[in-house]
Amino acid sequence: MNTQRPEIRKGRKYDQVLAGAREVFLRDGFEGASVDDIARAAKVSKATLYSYFPDKRHMFMEMAREQCARQAEVMLQEIDRTAPATKILAQTARGVLQLILSEFGLKVFRICVAEADRFPELGRRFYETGPAMGRQHLAAYLREATSRNELKIDNFELAAAQFQELCKADLYLRLVFGINVSFTEDEIETVVQEAVSTFMARYGA
Repeated sequence: MNTQRPEIRKGRKYDQVLAGAREVFLRDGFEGASVDDIARAAKVSKATLYSYFPDKRHMFMEMAREQCARQAEVMLQEIDRTAPATKILAQTARGVLQLILSEFGLKVFRICVAEADRFPELGRRFYETGPAMGRQHLAAYLREATSRNELKIDNFELAAAQFQELCKADLYLRLVFGINVSFTEDEIETVVQEAVSTFMARYGA
């Protein structure tokens, strides 16, 4: 199957269409979302909607890509790459948790899992623009920190993936399985600090 992302035409109502798509997909899921509902939420005609996206799948993938890119940009702007490794890792962990514990992160994850058999490209695209992109940025930082002798790492991609998993400890599965619907700042900060401590115990120079 060819899953190459098509050329997306961006016009003055592009953001409006994506905002409507986000609202409907998060509310109704992928299967339950209709193009008519998305057009109504975006306050555009179906013709306008189709002028931007060939079908619902590409609309969903572009919505997820845009949202992940925006959150990644905000996080990268807030991080001072000259700060000590422990501070940068803590900031990164908070950013990871902010995404995966958010309504957006949880609902998109569930949509991708639910549609994995019929539309595997949905999950693939979200993985590429979400977790994989985050891991690439983190691996790049780990290389910099290792070159400054702050960390001692041989496999940067693996170390980045390990840190991402440390950030999921305890909270993420409780959210996915509906045991909890939200967490306190103290609970989140505990996971952040433990993730950093465990990572530094393994990779600190």
